[in-house]
Order: sequence, then structure tokens, then C-alpha cells
Amino acid sequence: MSKFYLQVQRVENKCLFQLTWNNNQKITAELIYPEHIIANYKIWQRIYHNFYSQESRGKIINIGVVAPPPVDWQAELVQAEAKLLYEFHQWLRSKELYDIRSILTVNNINSKGTNNQDKSILKSSYIDIFISCNILELTRLPWETWEISSQFLANKLRIVRQPINIQQSVKLVKRTPGKVRVLAIFGDDSGLNFEKEKQAILSLQKLIKVDLISSQGETDIDKLKYEIVEKLKNSQGWDILFFAGHSRETDLTGGQISIAPNATIMLSEIEQPLSVAIQNGLQFALFNSCDGLSIANKLVELGLSQVAIMREPIHNRVAEEIFVQLLNNVSQYQDVHQALLAACDYLKIEKNLTYPSSYLIPSLFRHPDASLFHLEPFGFKQYLKKLTPTLLETVTISALALISLQLPVQTWLLEKRVLMQAIYRNLTNQVDTKSTSPLLLLQIDNESIKKAGILNPRPIDRKYMAQIVDKLVELKASVVGIDYLLDRPDFKNDFLLNKSLQAGLKDSYEPIRFVFITTRDTQGKWLNVHPKIASLNWSMEGEMELLPGWYMQLLPINKFSSNPRPFAAVLATSQQLRKFPNSPQPQLTSKQDLWRQINNYINRASNSKKNSSERTQLQPITAFSYNLQQMWLHPIVDFSILPKQVYQTISTWELLDNPTKNNLPQKLQQRIAIIAPGGYEEAGTGNDSEDNFELPAAMSYWLNQENPNNNRVVLTGGEVHAYMTHHYLNNRIVVPIPDLWVIALAVLLGKLTSEYLSHKYILNNPEQKRKLLILLNMSSIAYALISLQLYISSTAIILPWLLPTITFYFYILSAVRKSRHIFINN
Repeated sequence: MSKFYLQVQRVENKCLFQLTWNNNQKITAELIYPEHIIANYKIWQRIYHNFYSQESRGKIINIGVVAPPPVDWQAELVQAEAKLLYEFHQWLRSKELYDIRSILTVNNINSKGTNNQDKSILKSSYIDIFISCNILELTRLPWETWEISSQFLANKLRIVRQPINIQQSVKLVKRTPGKVRVLAIFGDDSGLNFEKEKQAILSLQKLIKVDLISSQGETDIDKLKYEIVEKLKNSQGWDILFFAGHSRETDLTGGQISIAPNATIMLSEIEQPLSVAIQNGLQFALFNSCDGLSIANKLVELGLSQVAIMREPIHNRVAEEIFVQLLNNVSQYQDVHQALLAACDYLKIEKNLTYPSSYLIPSLFRHPDASLFHLEPFGFKQYLKKLTPTLLETVTISALALISLQLPVQTWLLEKRVLMQAIYRNLTNQVDTKSTSPLLLLQIDNESIKKAGILNPRPIDRKYMAQIVDKLVELKASVVGIDYLLDRPDFKNDFLLNKSLQAGLKDSYEPIRFVFITTRDTQGKWLNVHPKIASLNWSMEGEMELLPGWYMQLLPINKFSSNPRPFAAVLATSQQLRKFPNSPQPQLTSKQDLWRQINNYINRASNSKKNSSERTQLQPITAFSYNLQQMWLHPIVDFSILPKQVYQTISTWELLDNPTKNNLPQKLQQRIAIIAPGGYEEAGTGNDSEDNFELPAAMSYWLNQENPNNNRVVLTGGEVHAYMTHHYLNNRIVVPIPDLWVIALAVLLGKLTSEYLSHKYILNNPEQKRKLLILLNMSSIAYALISLQLYISSTAIILPWLLPTITFYFYILSAVRKSRHIFINN
């Protein structure tokens, strides 16, 4: 909304017009002082007073029933009004004001300096012309009737008044949604009737909360004055002050209101409580009484945003009509200026024959820095309406949501997030360097293959595997995982491996728990360890498959499922069961599936013996998300943990040649040993190197921290199994919250925040807006830090950051941009 400021001053026998706008742009014009128009106004004023000679809200007429006058005052009033307005408009059409009229219309039509989006904001808005006059004769003129508007104008022009001198700044009010608080003072009702006004106010109790003060006949005047003062100073504050009754102008005291028969208050007497009321949020005052010019000037000078008054005496029934119409318009959420103009139009069009010239009486005085007051819808429905997205919001948020649902995008975001977690751990010194890794990763690497003289490691040489197992039996290992698929026969060497495995079970006190890997073939059948090598009555199997995106393998929802558990979970369970002497032990004479025995034991055990949290099990919501091609709440492998905390790597040739190196016998008795490929090209079950994967960013970061010249580019499957085994052992199950969920929350917070930023209190308070934006930025940084720490903490959840932050700031930047347009146009 654009604003122009027109100051009209009498200087001797001239009228000086000065129009200012934008950044102190200014234009002036001079006209001859309109003595004839002032004279016409006085004639109209006299006739107006005679026509409305009874039930006036100004004590200038005797009260009572009188004989009809011999003069047709209505006809006289119509003629006087027509003559006054004709002369007034002709004066304002003077050629001396041509440039001023051009500025008001040409700038309006062109909407200079606005783009298409600005024009959409300006659509159906108004250009306000603030008029101030230096003498009372000019102030009384009906400036509101100035015919500047044209059908060609982009925006409507409307006249608002302001005092010639304003010393106080406007109080910017921050309102919480809810009912508007109204203080209604009904003063001296001698010859008047306030019933319609009281009913009109009480009919809006769904929108307003009203407190009535009324003189009741023989009221204690001192008590009434005290009540008015105390109500004005109420700490909860008021939004609207309404007065109905008799009033009149005074030169030095800011006007006088009659609060009871023979009892008046000068505004200067209650200046202090009025100032308190303004400081506590009073925004709008309506004085439905006579001669309110001095009242309006006084209140605006005190810093009140806007005041509606009657410039002349007003008949009681006209005052009722104006108030009822004004209140009805305000209840439709019109601002008070538009509501007052609509009430005047009603009097001019619908009631002109009954109440001639009455539409000329009301005026709105307004502080130039104030926004117009209006009721704001509140309640749950209004919140829902505010949350209704625009087309731009719908397109943008839909795009972000669609992006968040793409699994490759989720994988990329998770990898970068885990990298940030590794960096954050390192920078904040939250790396556990004291605890020992729970696993020994025995890698059959290229060097081991060369030293063993193995020509083709696919499939792995069973004799060489038997040598490794023999050494582990010799060193009294407790749990041994073999990350090689041994489903096919090798008639030449299988008996050697079988003999080595059985040797590990002959220690009746602490037999070795052997765990093999298995997977399904293309027909869906499980590829079990060959029976010539081992029996599942004294060994166990675990699912070997690794999920893309480095998601954890989870335990099934059905705890009694016969399907193999994840390889890492079986290893962890085997190690944890060593703490329980009564747990099932592997025995060569057993006739029952060993894992079935262990699973039954676990499910019968008390909660204190449970070896894993519920997070390790597949949750229903995660299983449901698979149908949507999503991985909601599916835990991930946490590569932000330093590899040395997870496992220690030893080449199998070192194990065989120098088993006492690094105190290996003692370490094996306390840790899980995993025999796995060590990165050679033939590792895997297919034609390609399926057991070697691209090195995750977090793992690369840790390796570079240890050795800046590190050239390693692959991660082995055995290392992934080691990480997952570590997570099962330590219940380190990191759950990522889906981006889509947090984007939805960001939409809600962003929408509510943008609505708050668009609040007129914030729009008109740049300093408050700046502080709020700083707070929002600090909150975003705090959210990022909290999410980083939550990941590392025992809570172990990943709160997504990038896409939700983009979503939130989309709303904030939209609100800032919109407020900037509104600020410029104001």
C-alpha cells in the first residue's frame, strides 16, 4: 500500500499545498485561500445544525419536542451540501493543483517500480493520502469527498487525516490470536439511547471481549472516574476504546467528554492513563459523539494508531446507524478505514433521504506510521486455512518430497551425513581410543594367497582353510565366523576341514562356536554348508547378503522363524551366550539343530538375558515402507565409528607364521574371529568382485586421518559384517528418521513462522524482524548441532538436516521477500 502526505496550510491569504511521498520526494502548489468555500461551509453547518436539532450528541441544542420549523430544513440542507461540494471540488480542480493530481494518478496507474509479482500484491489495495491542515476552518472541510479516483487507476485512493504536529511514535503492537479486547464507555445518556450500540457490541462476543462502563443515573461521579482510569490502565491492555455520549471541542484540553449528567472529563485529565493504555496495546478508538476533532488530534499526538470521530454534532439515530454499520463491516474483517468508508457509503446511498449530509461527518485520523486495525480470524479452522499451501508452495514442497523419496538420493544423503558424523566425532574428541575392538578380522589377502601357493582362490582352498581353523583351535578361539560360502563339495579336502572343525568342539568345557554364511540361490533355496564339512547340529549359519545403501541386516519380526538370522547377529549372539553357562553348547553328538536350540533358549530367557534391543528386529512400519520402495526407520551401518574401535585386522599368513605376535592367543579368547576375503579380485560368489565395495566416505576419512597417503579404495564384505557384529554386540543401532517426515514437520513450522513474520507487528518493526531472523538462523545451527550429538549419543537417531532445512528456509525467504514488497509499497 502506497502513501502520500498532503499538508494544507493557510499562509496569509494563500493556501500552500505540499505533497510528499517515497524518499522525501516533494511537490508544492499555491492557491488563493477559499474564503467563499469557508463561508459556504458555515452556511451548510448552520442548516445542518437546524435540521438535526434534537437528540444530538453535543449539548448545543435544547432537548425536547418542538414545533416543526416553518422552513424546510431538509431541502435547504440538500441545496447547501450541493453548493458546498461543488465549490470545494472546483477549487481542488484548480490548474495550480494539476501537478499534484498527476502525481497521485500517474504513479498509481503506472505502479512505478513494481514487477508483476508486486502488482499482484498491490491488487485490490489502496493508496492512502494523509491530509493535515494548520487551521480549524480547513480541517472541517469534507476532504474525504475529494474526487481524485478514476476508473483507470490501478488502486483506489482514499483520504485519511493526521494532526499537523505529531511528537510520539506509534506503538507497534504484537497481538496473540484470539478475541479483541474492547473497553466501551457509555457516558451521559441525557436525551440519548445507547441500546442499539450495546446490542451491536454484545452481538459480536464470538469475536470480541467487551468490558462496559456506563453511568447509571445517580452514579457516584468520583467512583465512575476512578473506574474509567483504572480500566484504561489495565495491564492486560485493550485493542479498541469506544465512547458513546456527549462531547465537545476545547482548544487546550484535547476535548471534553460527558460521562454522566453534569459530569465531564477533559482528555488532558486522563492523558496519563490513556498513554498507559496505548503502551499496553490500544490501537483504535471510536468516539461516537459530537465535535471530535480536538479529541482525535490529542489521541494521535499521544501515539494512538487511529481514531474515528465525528467532526460535527451527530444525531443519536445517525450515530446508531454509523456504529452498527461500522461494527458489521469490521466483523467481516475489513480494516477500520474501509469499514468507516463503507458505513458512510451506506448513509449516502441508503439513508440519504432520511439522514441527509450525515455521510460527510465521520473522519478517520491515523498516525502515519501505523497499520490499519482490523479483526483477525482465529481458531483451529483459521489455522488450517493459513496452512493451505499456495501454488508455489505446492510445487516446491512436492518437488522436495519427491526428491526425498528417491533411494539413491537417500543413500547419498546418508553417506554424507555419516561422513559429517565422523568429522564431528573427531573434532569434538568423542572417539573412544581406550576400549579394545571386539573382533579379529582374519583376512585372506593377496599376500596370504601368494605365500600359500594358491593358484585360484575361487573357490577357496579347503586345505588352506583347514590350516587356519587348526591354528584357531590351537589358540583356543571361542567364536569363529567363516565368511566363505562352502556349499559345494571338494572331495579331496573336505574331510580335512571337517576334521579341523570337529577338533574345535572336543573341548567339553568351552567348545568353539563355528558360524558359516549362507544365502538363497536363484530358485530361493538356501545354500547350506556342505554336510561333508559341517553339521548344523553343532554349527550355525547366518545370512550373508548385504543391503545396498549400507543398511543393517535385521532380525525377523517372527522370533520363531526358521530362516537363518543375519551372519553378524549369529556371531554376536554366540559371543554373548558365553556369559551364560546353561546356554546350549555345540556338541558332536547332538541330534537337534543348534540354532533352533539357541533360539528357543533366547525366547525363554528373561529380559535381563536378552541379547539385543527391539531396534535389531524388523519393525512393522519398516516392513510396510518396503511396499513403497522406502526404508523408513531401517537402521544403518555406522561407519562414523573409527575402524580400530570395531575390529583388528590380521592377514592369515601372519596367523599361520607368527601366531604369538601381538599377544594373539589372549585376544582370541575374548573376541570373535572372522575369516574373510581380504580384498583380492576373485572374492565373491559371482563372476565379478562381489565382496569388494566402494569405500564409504566416512571410512575414507578415518583412513586418511591415520595415513594421509592412503590409496585404499575398497571396503570388503568381511569389514561390513564386522561393523554389523559390533553394532549387535553393543546395541549400537542407528535409526535414520525419514526425510519426508521431517520435511512435513518443516512445512508446518515454516508455514507458521512465515505467518508470524507476515504479522503487521513484525512487518512494521524492522528491528524486531532482524532479531527474529537472527534467532531463526541460530535455531537452525542449534538443530544441526543437536542432530549431530543425538546421532553419537545413546539415542542413536539421525535427524535429517539438508532437505528439511531447505524446506523451512523456503518459507522464511518467501515471507521475507513478501514483507519486503509490502514494506516498499507502504
